[in-house]
Amino acid sequence: MLKRAVIAGAILIATMLAGHRLIPALGGFTPILESLLPWLGLAVPLLLLLALLARSGGAAIAVLLPALVWAVMFGSDVLRSSPGGDSDLSVATVNVGVRNNSSGTAVRGIADGIDLVAAQELTPGGPAAKALNKIFRYHRNVSTIGLWSRFPLSRPDFFDVGLGWERALRTVAKTPSGDVTVYVMHLASARPGHTATRDRTLAEARKLIEDDRSERILLLGDLNTATDDRGLGNLVPPLLNAQEEAGEGFGFTWPSSFPITRPDHILYKGMTATRAGVAPATGSDHRAATASFRF
Repeated sequence: MLKRAVIAGAILIATMLAGHRLIPALGGFTPILESLLPWLGLAVPLLLLLALLARSGGAAIAVLLPALVWAVMFGSDVLRSSPGGDSDLSVATVNVGVRNNSSGTAVRGIADGIDLVAAQELTPGGPAAKALNKIFRYHRNVSTIGLWSRFPLSRPDFFDVGLGWERALRTVAKTPSGDVTVYVMHLASARPGHTATRDRTLAEARKLIEDDRSERILLLGDLNTATDDRGLGNLVPPLLNAQEEAGEGFGFTWPSSFPITRPDHILYKGMTATRAGVAPATGSDHRAATASFRF
């Protein structure tokens, strides 16, 4: 009985990993599963232990199937190293947490050496905004999102991406190496059984990016869409994911105490990512995503 259970479990895990895009959305439950997809690999040592308890060589061999599928899917994330080299621009994005009295600490901890900082869940005039205003000369903001910059910023455009109020902005950072069009967004939340609004905001974000003819584009923000969530396919492509191109590991950002997924992203085109990573952002329930680029 145990042998059969192990074999069945191994086949199920391998199928879920390899075929997750073929599973219907099921009212929004499957995208949430995809957000946690790498963690299915934890089933492998458990199944192997059960196979040993069953004293079954066949069951142990069966466990190799999900192990192999996991390695093919995520091995590059574990083994990848940042290409490094000279950079023309360094950026960060962090959700500072609404009504968070420690948000000023969160942004001060990531601002050193960064040229652009995007923030979400800002309280107007709150600790995060005050701290960033002291560090950066230029900034643009609307509702609960903002961008702070060491370089001049053009007059911003503000957008409603399907939430009923403006929670996205577009501006151009005029860096010494050239202009970069920067979007900052905070898309709708995704919860089990409730991803329709999030999906609508993703589609609106895709339209904005597709219509933009800028040579260089950055999209920074809390997209409430994990790296393996099928919804991110709305944006990658046409954009590239800095963490997948130049980051080490999975780059999980939430929750900050023990990150299990990555809703916070740095997406781009027209540049080369040289580094990507995650900063502690002490004082927020999100860690900050960071990246550097060469033009």
